[in-house]
Amino acid sequence: MKKCCDFLVSHMAVFVVLIGVVGALWPWTLKWAAPYVGWLLGIVMFGMGMTLTVADFKTVFKRPWEVLIGIFAQFLIMPFVAWGLVRIFALPPELAIGVILVGTCPGGTASNVISYLARGDVALSVSMTMATTLLAPIVTPALTWLLAGAWIHVSFLSMMISIVQMVLVPVLLGLGVNHFFSRSVEKVLPAMPVVSVVTIVILVGCVVSLSASRLFDVGLLMAVIVVLHNVFGLTLGYLMAKLFRLDSKKSRTVAIEVGMQNSGMAASLAVLYFNPAAAIPGAIFSVWHNISGSLIANYFSRRDEKSEEVRIKESTAHVA
Repeated sequence: MKKCCDFLVSHMAVFVVLIGVVGALWPWTLKWAAPYVGWLLGIVMFGMGMTLTVADFKTVFKRPWEVLIGIFAQFLIMPFVAWGLVRIFALPPELAIGVILVGTCPGGTASNVISYLARGDVALSVSMTMATTLLAPIVTPALTWLLAGAWIHVSFLSMMISIVQMVLVPVLLGLGVNHFFSRSVEKVLPAMPVVSVVTIVILVGCVVSLSASRLFDVGLLMAVIVVLHNVFGLTLGYLMAKLFRLDSKKSRTVAIEVGMQNSGMAASLAVLYFNPAAAIPGAIFSVWHNISGSLIANYFSRRDEKSEEVRIKESTAHVA
């Protein structure tokens, strides 16, 4: 059972691609999920909440400077890179709002796993994800209104209420369940990543099915923009962390947190408040950031292994 769960989680990007193809070619098979988009995101966020503990909040207060750097990088780099890409490529309003939404959302739930695989600072990763998620009900609609208000009407209050319902409440409920029923949670926690993967796959497939007709016209352009957005996020996140003199492990963690967005939330908001085509950037980002995250984790892991090998050889030579 564990091998099956690990296989599903580690190959999430493949399943997202496959469901995307199904949604694009046979949209009727997945449109049934459209009324449940908010609930699907809520399930993912509830699962995230179940992985959190009260101790994670204490970590934020023990390391406020590092977490603040991460939050600042998250809500500065990705939103304004999104705005720049929208301007450079002169995107129409329904696509512009989708790119902006991806940029203004908090860090993605997969970033904690990628930080672990990249030998980063997992405690910092969890703290950043948690902090940006809790701030999202205010910051995401505010930044979306600021950056996209010139293209399309943005209802600040309505979006804030939706984010509270779909993101904040499920996360806090998951945290509460984990705190008060920890023994029971321990039994089901190994299965939660699978539940999250299945839910995300259905969510992406639904989003693609709703915008299938438009996807074939703009899919390649959106893929280019998504890759640029993600690469700029990873690179600038790393450079900003280095600017504030964080070490390598913390810098790579900040980079991963900044570059990996809660694209499911972006796609859900796009479907609920804007045109289904606005969900295309979020759907593509859901695939790409898992691929790029895996690549960067592999790079940092191998670099550390080589550094360790060199250190051992030098130490052995010194002793000899």
